Amino acid sequence: MHPLDADHVLRPVRTGDGAALARAYAANREHLAPWEPSRSDVFFTRSHQEQHVEQCLADVRAGRGYRFVIESGDGEIRGRVNLNNVVRGAFWSADLGYWIDGRHTRRGLAGRAVALVSEHARTELHLHRLQAATLLHNTASQRVLTSAGFERIGIAPQYLRIAGEWQDHVLFQRILV
Repeated sequence: MHPLDADHVLRPVRTGDGAALARAYAANREHLAPWEPSRSDVFFTRSHQEQHVEQCLADVRAGRGYRFVIESGDGEIRGRVNLNNVVRGAFWSADLGYWIDGRHTRRGLAGRAVALVSEHARTELHLHRLQAATLLHNTASQRVLTSAGFERIGIAPQYLRIAGEWQDHVLFQRILV
C-alpha cells in the first residue's frame, strides 16, 4: 500500500473488493457516465464486480494487467488506476486508465496515483512505455497526465466507444526509461 494523502492509499485490487467496487461505481454512475463505456445495470452489482476482481487477479497472474484502487480510511473505494493490455516482446508497453470519485476530485489524488502506478510500471514491471487517452474535452484528465510526465502524441479519431458513441481521443505517452 502506498499513501496518497492522510486519508487515502493506493493498493492492488484484491479478493473481496467486489462489494466496495459496486458501491463506488453506483455512487459515481452519473459522474463517470460521460467518460466511460455505457454500462448495464448488472455492472453495478456486487456479483459482477466480484467476477471482475477475479478477472483482474487472473490478469495479474498472466502478466496482462495490473489494477489498483484508491481506498479511503473508512475502507471505501474512491477511485481506480489500471494498467491494461500489457505487451512485452519488442513493445514493453501498457495502457493506463483511471477515475476518481466525483466527491474527491481536485485534491491531487489522481495525479499522485498515476505517478505511483507509472513508477511501479517502470521499476517493478520494467515497462518501457505507458499510453493513455482522454476525450478531447477532458482537460482535467489531460492536466493529470501532463503533470505525471505524459506527453501528448496525437489525436485518434473515433478511438473508443464512450457514452454510447465512437469518440475522438487525445493520445498521451510516457517513456519510462
